[in-house]
Amino acid sequence: MEKVPMTAEGHTAMMDEIKHLKSVERPRIIKAIEEARSHGDLSENAEYHAAKEQQGWIEARVAELEDKLSRADIIDITKLSGDTVKFGAKVTLVDEDSEEESAYQIVGEFEADVKKGKISISSPIARAIIGKRKGDSVEVNTPGGGKSYEIVKVRYK
Repeated sequence: MEKVPMTAEGHTAMMDEIKHLKSVERPRIIKAIEEARSHGDLSENAEYHAAKEQQGWIEARVAELEDKLSRADIIDITKLSGDTVKFGAKVTLVDEDSEEESAYQIVGEFEADVKKGKISISSPIARAIIGKRKGDSVEVNTPGGGKSYEIVKVRYK
């Protein structure tokens, strides 16, 4: 069984999502199904079919999250340190062509959110910078072509 690396924050977020789905969304969908059933003929009842589809999605999402949590390898990034990039690191990069600076934290695949500056450990950028240090230059193969970055900061707090 393959372990799923995640931060404690990512683990908490998954637990919160499961709790929300079970305590808020499930009861809401059950009521929607009951109400749609009261409208009569189910074979032509769009509300009923939509509610059943939503119920299926919710149950699948709960099962997916519970599976990931059962295989979770929670890594406490507050106990990490050093100057080498590894899981949990917050890394500041400078694009060597445009001098544009960007900051990312390397997290588990299922907690990645680029808009929040969190990239998956399996992303091209993360794979390129793992094991590198401040001052190192890396070449990243992106869908738009190769890019060069310099690592300007590595931190874990």
